[in-house]
Amino acid sequence: MSYDILNDFKDCVLCPRNCHANRVSGPLGYCQSDYQYNIVAISKHLGEEPVISGEKGICNVFFSHCNMQCIYCQNHQISHNKNYITKDNLSLQDVVSRINTILDEGINMLGFVSPSHCVYQMKAIISALQEKRDKPIIVYNTNSYDTVETLKTLEGIVDIYLPDFKYANAHLAHELSDAPNYPVIALKAIKEMVRQKGIKLRLDETGQAISGVIIRHLVLPAYLNNSLEVIRLIAEEISPDIHISLMSQYFPTKTIESHPIIGRSIYKDEYETVINKMEELGLFNGWLQDYESQRNYRPNLDNNDPFC
Repeated sequence: MSYDILNDFKDCVLCPRNCHANRVSGPLGYCQSDYQYNIVAISKHLGEEPVISGEKGICNVFFSHCNMQCIYCQNHQISHNKNYITKDNLSLQDVVSRINTILDEGINMLGFVSPSHCVYQMKAIISALQEKRDKPIIVYNTNSYDTVETLKTLEGIVDIYLPDFKYANAHLAHELSDAPNYPVIALKAIKEMVRQKGIKLRLDETGQAISGVIIRHLVLPAYLNNSLEVIRLIAEEISPDIHISLMSQYFPTKTIESHPIIGRSIYKDEYETVINKMEELGLFNGWLQDYESQRNYRPNLDNNDPFC
């Protein structure tokens, strides 16, 4: 990693936490991530939205740690389990080699999962890849707890933004994810993504996305009003023409199976209520999940291939 990048890590303000942490010599900040390539998996994935996965899949790079701490995190093995901090400190050469092996299968889509706190590493990876091959389509798969300032540095680098819009309710964001300012931050972040890429999702001749924004929303059990308000904000503050991926795949991880509210899967009528709200507000672009498909989207990040 270059000297200039290391300097950036010495006063980290990548995300809204604004920790000013020294990720080279410590102490570390909220995400507890240092300057290394803390990557827990690089794998082919066929389970993203159809325009992302296509027929051949996407190469996904999973960063460890997170700048949020969602108590129900569906990727809890890498966001909460500190054993993964030292599981595999890869060199840039190692990372690029593994990515190239997957891209050489004819895949032209490269996704970075939970990249908000690892933007410097992500940029270095993309730059190194371009030294030996054409740049693949870059997907920024984020929780949307991003600053507008950091996102602006990605203009011209990221092709597709894949942001979550988790909460419209600040109290809920605080209670479940330790991020009370999330609704304001996420809305600003998504608006910046749309400024860069536009509302329209651009596809190639095969139907694969090449540029645009797809907003994801995971419906949580019991907190139906939050989902309805998220959908309203998308329609009124962004555009009813934006593509939305409405997810029913929530499942309670072992850490919250006994939680009195979210210790269960969502009910079918909860998911259908949100669908009805989308239709009422004219949100017809995007994708729904089969209600019975929750198990198909559960990664096991103890495996080299989390989706085997």
